[in-house]
Amino acid sequence: MRFFGLLLLSLVLTACGGHYTKVIETPDTRELKGWQKPYEVDGQRYQPLRDHQGFSQRGVASWYGKKFHGRLTSNGETYDMYAMTAAHKTLPLGVEVKVVNQRNGKSTVVRINDRGPFVAGRIIDLSYSAAKKLDVVEQGTAPVEIVALGYPHHEGAKTTYSAPLDYDAGSFAVQVGAFSQPDNAKRLAQKLKPRFGRTEVHFSHGDGRALYRVRVGDFKSLNMAESSRETLRNNGFPGAFVVAFDE
Repeated sequence: MRFFGLLLLSLVLTACGGHYTKVIETPDTRELKGWQKPYEVDGQRYQPLRDHQGFSQRGVASWYGKKFHGRLTSNGETYDMYAMTAAHKTLPLGVEVKVVNQRNGKSTVVRINDRGPFVAGRIIDLSYSAAKKLDVVEQGTAPVEIVALGYPHHEGAKTTYSAPLDYDAGSFAVQVGAFSQPDNAKRLAQKLKPRFGRTEVHFSHGDGRALYRVRVGDFKSLNMAESSRETLRNNGFPGAFVVAFDE
């Protein structure tokens, strides 16, 4: 165990596809649940969402099966290729998601219990059974739309969710830096304000020290925020990552 910079502590876990995941702890994330903490895979940092509400996404789905059957998933369960589960990079673990194959219109519901897929362009990794229901097994991948339903409540044969009907809700920002001195944070925020419009210096205090985090933008979808994050990473802010603006 070694400390770098802002007392950054990395714990090694395994995610879908056999990737090794470094779960990152800092003073301001130490009290979060395990699935809420930021993590890093292959040099890429991911910020799990605190809330599933309003989440929808389009992209490519893939699946994983026999090779990983019986291995541990990111939430500590044993992966069962015949269960209706899936892996997603940022949705809260335990949330159920409706997945629609845009090629054939078939749909199913899966529970997120793992992290991944860590392949460019892919947004969800389905279990074998889920992929079979959507006719994804033979082709390997398919364009899909996913909508977060929430945590299920079972009443006999009926399942209900506590998700809102407005799946366009949400406000995201990109965190570009964190400073121990407020003046440094304010200068960076002012520098980026003409480009992004909204900027915020978010104060937190933990482990006996103050931290001033600079966040920019006001994005109404995760995809928009991730696009700006990539632009920032390619322009001098390699540690930029997406957050909910009001967290």
